[in-house]
Amino acid sequence: MKLASRMSILGTETAFETLAKARALEAEGRTIIHLEIGEPDFDTPAHVSEAGKKAIDEGFTHYGPSAGLPEARKAVAEFVSKRMGYEVSPDNIVVAAGGKPIMFYTMLALIEEGDEVIYPNPGFPIYESMINFSGGTGVPLQLNEESGFTADIDDLESKITEKTKLIVVNSPNNPCGSVIPHSDLERIAALAIENDLLVLSDEIYHDFYFQGEHTSITQIPGMRERTIILDGFSKSYAMTGWRLGWAVLPDALVEPYTRLTTNSVSAAASFTQIAGVAALEGDQQPVVDMVAEFKKRRSVVVDGLNSIDGVTCRTPDGAFYAFPNIRGTNMTSQEFADACMYEAGVALLPGTSFGKYGEGYARLSFANSEENLLKGIAQIKDMLAARK
Repeated sequence: MKLASRMSILGTETAFETLAKARALEAEGRTIIHLEIGEPDFDTPAHVSEAGKKAIDEGFTHYGPSAGLPEARKAVAEFVSKRMGYEVSPDNIVVAAGGKPIMFYTMLALIEEGDEVIYPNPGFPIYESMINFSGGTGVPLQLNEESGFTADIDDLESKITEKTKLIVVNSPNNPCGSVIPHSDLERIAALAIENDLLVLSDEIYHDFYFQGEHTSITQIPGMRERTIILDGFSKSYAMTGWRLGWAVLPDALVEPYTRLTTNSVSAAASFTQIAGVAALEGDQQPVVDMVAEFKKRRSVVVDGLNSIDGVTCRTPDGAFYAFPNIRGTNMTSQEFADACMYEAGVALLPGTSFGKYGEGYARLSFANSEENLLKGIAQIKDMLAARK
């Protein structure tokens, strides 16, 4: 069967491929410690799951409006308004079946053939994939370890051309765990306004700060009308499998995003939206507890990685990933990841899964028990020592 040529430029998310390889090894009897997947190892809070089950029993199993159930849009708007300190209308919310559709809708609705999109690299791989698939030209903005994996704003300015349409920002960042300083957000905003650019602000890790609080570029004057906020339930409420996210949109983009939803998935599942309302309006202590646990694990992971010859690791400021420098092992990122999987029994991701500037690095998720994190790091350490 001959596929359409456009499929050749559609990328993937390596975490799922690595998980499949790890599962195959486990089927052969191997024990694998999973540090590859970016999802919390916590259950969805009980009151959220109960709300979802109750919604099924109450008949929320039918089509809903493509933009989202009115009660879900209202709950998101109130939640965002409280967090941001400015008023958000439910009319500016589109509820989606996860966060990725918002990325896709953004590229499909806004990017013409040849338009340039500046995106962080290392960064979430689906940015580049969807830019290319939509016919745009991706312009990677390198995040340097020397500056704490934050972008050089002078470098960003130098990459803006008459073809630039959109800048993607992600803070806290996946995979680096870096946080964009407020002063840098102000400079990015000034560049966006000066050059009449749009911004896609991926804020899915908005709760995962180990110091300080979340700042959105939309809190800077002049940015709300040119920014798409991508956010959702997957990380904060351990709801990855529920597939539920949202966009906060300028007025002009609500109808196009709604139409793209109608043409793709029709709508996010109604009962998951009711569960989402319970998540936003209910007890937030499970979120606080999860972030506190990840902060403890961060210390375990960073200290452990820095004890390995040939490996160094900066302390991430947010999200739940470590992004160690593995150049001292004299292996490429892929070679290191393969050795960890097949020799040490630890599944993690090569830095190149997150773009070309990820070479020389690897990503480990904190989303496992402290016992397994310690065990996994010890096995990596032993594997590298045995190779000398």
